[in-house]
Amino acid sequence: MQNKVIVITGAFGALGQALVTAALDRGATVAALDHASAGPVDVRAHILGGVDLTEPASAQAAIDAVIARHGRLDVLLNAVGGFVWQTTMGGAPDAWSRMHQLNVATVLNACRAALPALIASGDGRIVNVGAFAALDAATGMGAYAAAKSGVHRLTEALAHEVQTRGVTVNAVLPTILDTPANRADMPDADPSVWVTPQALADIMLFLAGDQARAITGALIPVRGGL
Repeated sequence: MQNKVIVITGAFGALGQALVTAALDRGATVAALDHASAGPVDVRAHILGGVDLTEPASAQAAIDAVIARHGRLDVLLNAVGGFVWQTTMGGAPDAWSRMHQLNVATVLNACRAALPALIASGDGRIVNVGAFAALDAATGMGAYAAAKSGVHRLTEALAHEVQTRGVTVNAVLPTILDTPANRADMPDADPSVWVTPQALADIMLFLAGDQARAITGALIPVRGGL
């Protein structure tokens, strides 16, 4: 990661924080983007709060600010996203559009804004976060799984689109992340079989590095012990 300029979206969340710290520790210059105005993120990063990635103009303005300050962009790590559990019967109809906005539109807008700079870098990387649950949606997971399936297809299509332009595009598909929120929501579960944010960050940063330059269009399951 030495001399790389990396944008991390959803940077104030559990995974985002792990990515920011791990990338900084590896010598990268990190811009941390999030919708919240402030959050518990490593202060060594270039922090950009209040970025609404559901809006293309907001995404573009944030990427432009990163390039104006650091002169280039080499890696985009999309940790942005949202989750809702609800059944089809009795669930709120707008959950499906909300999941699409939070998971697909955010990633799409960030990618579109970043692509010219990633192509210009000559060795650009995009790593998205899909979901293992999108491969076989369980009860209550329909809206979330449909949205993450959209991230999977976007990853594949974009990988083909830019495969001759020096940019790789991949996605990781984790199961349950071991976060305080998930522990609170599932107090009877065994978190030892979940995926830690740090472990997922390591995989994403591998895909963002030079050793993964031959990998593109991959959807990589990260199952932990499940």
